[in-house]
Amino acid sequence: MVELVHHLVRGLVRHPDQVEVTETEGESSLTLALRVHPDDLDSIHGPGGETLRSLRVVLSASSGQRRAVLELAHDDEPAGDEPTNE
Repeated sequence: MVELVHHLVRGLVRHPDQVEVTETEGESSLTLALRVHPDDLDSIHGPGGETLRSLRVVLSASSGQRRAVLELAHDDEPAGDEPTNE
């Protein structure tokens, strides 16, 4: 799954060398955290969030019976880390 998302996103952005995808497995789900160069955020969101939504549809369709989630990591947290509630 990581390779799929990495491949798709690298084709959408101006800074493909800065695309990071981190995978976290749960019991019945898979979470992929995506981090891109700040200048590429608009390319990933697309008009009205359509591009990000389309990436999630492709990921969901290719994940089979497992639930797959694609999250866009924020600048203040590393890709794949869960935010802490301290």
